[in-house]
Amino acid sequence: MKALKGTWAIVLAIFFALVYLIPLNGRLLWQPDETRYAEISREMLAKGDWVVPNLLGLRYFEKPVAGYWFNNISQWLFGDNNFAVRFASVFSTGLTALLVFALAWLMWKNARRACLAVLIFLSMVLVFSIGTYSVLDPMISLWLTAAMVSYYLTLKATTTKGKLGGYVLLGLACGMGFMTKGFLALAVPVIAVIPIVIQQRKIKELLCYGPVAVVIAVLLSLPWALAVALREPDYWNYFFWVEHIQRFAEDNAQHKAPFWYYIPILIAAVLPWLALLPGSLLKGWRERVQRPELFFLLSWVMMPLIFFSIAKGKLPTYILPCMAPLALLMAAYAEDCVAQLRTRVFKINAVLNGLFGLLGIIALVLIGSGLLPKVHLFTAEEWPKIVLGLVAFGGWLLFAVISARNNAQRWTWAAACPLLLCLLIGYAIPQQVIDSKLPQSFIRTNMATLSQSKFVLTDSVGLAAGLAWELKRSDVLMFSQKGEVAYGLSYPDASSHYIRDEDFPQWLEQARKLGDVSLVLQLSRGEHVPQTLPAADSVNEMHRMALLWYKQQP
Repeated sequence: MKALKGTWAIVLAIFFALVYLIPLNGRLLWQPDETRYAEISREMLAKGDWVVPNLLGLRYFEKPVAGYWFNNISQWLFGDNNFAVRFASVFSTGLTALLVFALAWLMWKNARRACLAVLIFLSMVLVFSIGTYSVLDPMISLWLTAAMVSYYLTLKATTTKGKLGGYVLLGLACGMGFMTKGFLALAVPVIAVIPIVIQQRKIKELLCYGPVAVVIAVLLSLPWALAVALREPDYWNYFFWVEHIQRFAEDNAQHKAPFWYYIPILIAAVLPWLALLPGSLLKGWRERVQRPELFFLLSWVMMPLIFFSIAKGKLPTYILPCMAPLALLMAAYAEDCVAQLRTRVFKINAVLNGLFGLLGIIALVLIGSGLLPKVHLFTAEEWPKIVLGLVAFGGWLLFAVISARNNAQRWTWAAACPLLLCLLIGYAIPQQVIDSKLPQSFIRTNMATLSQSKFVLTDSVGLAAGLAWELKRSDVLMFSQKGEVAYGLSYPDASSHYIRDEDFPQWLEQARKLGDVSLVLQLSRGEHVPQTLPAADSVNEMHRMALLWYKQQP
C-alpha cells in the first residue's frame, strides 16, 4: 500500500509540474482577463491598498477582494512576471485537487481510487485550461469544493462537536468564497445540498446547525465588507445590483446564451474522459439509495449546472466547480468497471480521444496546406508553429492508442493525452492571434516609444491593462471607448482619464506641449487606422493593433 501511494504521488507530482507549472511563463498574457487581473494586483501592491480594487487608477467594483489577495501574494513572492500572474490559479487548483483526494478517502478509504480521482480531475480540459489562466474561477472553485467537503463532514459526524466543527468549516469556506466572487458562493452550496438534505432527511439538522455556518461566514467577511463600505459607500450598491442581478437574471445580462449552452461545453470540458461521463452520472442516480455518497456527488454536479443553465449570463468558466465531483464520480465508475472486467467503456474512450487527436491533425494539415481558402490562421513563415501543433495533437493520438492497448488495461494513460498540447500551445499560437489577443508582444516591440511617452491612450480596456502592466504605470487613459471601466470613469475625480473622439484633437494639442503622446488602437478585423485621427509622426500597425506616436511640440 505504501509503495502504491508513493508511485501515485510521484506520477501526480510530475503531471502537475508538466501541465500546471512549466508552461506558465511560456505563454503571453491574454486580454482582457489576464491583463486585467495582473494589473489590478500590481496597482494594489504599488499603493499598499488591500481593501479597494482599482484598475488603471479607477475604482473597479466587479469583484470582491480575496481573489486579488491571492494574486497579490503571488506577485509579491515571484515578482512581475507571467508565472506570478497565473500561479494563484495553479495554487488554487492544486488545493482543490488535495480536497478531491481527501473527500475520496473519506468516502471510500481507498488510496488508489482517491489518486485516480485527482488524476482525472487535473487532466480535464476545463480544469487545466482555466487552472493555468489568471481568472478568479479556480479560487471560487476551491472554496466551493471546500464548502461541499465540509458539508460531507457534517453528514458523517456522529457527535454534536463533530457537526459543529463541520459547519464552522462550511462557514469559513463560504465566507472566503463570498469574499472571492460574492453572493454566488453562498447560493451554489445551498442549491447543491438541497436534494441531499431531502434524501437523507437532514432538514431539521440543517435548520439547527446552518445558522452556525452563516454566523461564521458573516464574521469572516464583515471586517473587509465594512472597510470597503467606509472607503467607497457605493461599492455594495453597484456590486449587488449590477454584478449579480443584472449579470444573472435581467434581459441585459452579460454573455447571454441559451439554456442548452453548457451541454457542448461539458462534453469538451471532461476530455480526455468523455466516455466515462454518461455512465458516471447514471451510476450516481441508479445507486442513489444504496450508495448515498454517489448521490451526494451527483447533486453537487447537477444542481449548480441547472442553476447556471437557467441564468441568462453564461461563461464556460462558471461550471468549473462541477468538475471536482465529476472526477470523483468517474473514478468510482471506472474502478467498478475494472472490477467487473467491463472494458468497453475504456475502449470507447480511447477511440474518442483518438478521433479528437486525428481531427486536430487533419484540421492543421488543411489549414497549413491552404486547402481551406477562407481560413488564414498562419502565414507561410509560421510553418514551425503548424509542426508544433501537429506534434501536440499527435501526442493526443499516441496516448489514446496506448490507453487502448492490452484490452484497454492501460486506460489511465488517457490522462497523458493533453500533455504535449499543454507544453507546446504557447509556442504554436498564430501571430495574428498574438497581435489581437496577446498585447505583450506588441507592447514589447514598441517599448522604447511607449516608455518615453508622457501620455499613453488606448480604446481597449484589456489593452490598457496590458500597457499598464508592462509599463508599470496606472495612468493609461481611455480613448473613445469606456468598456468595463465605465463605472469607474463616472466619478468626477476620474474625468481626466477619458478622452472622447471629438475632444481628441484639442486635447492632443495641449498634451504635446508637455511630452510625447502614444495612442494604441485595437482594430477590428480588416480595419485600418482611421483617417479622421490627427496625422501622427509615426504609425506602427501589426494585424489588429496599431500605435500612433505624436512627438512633443513646444
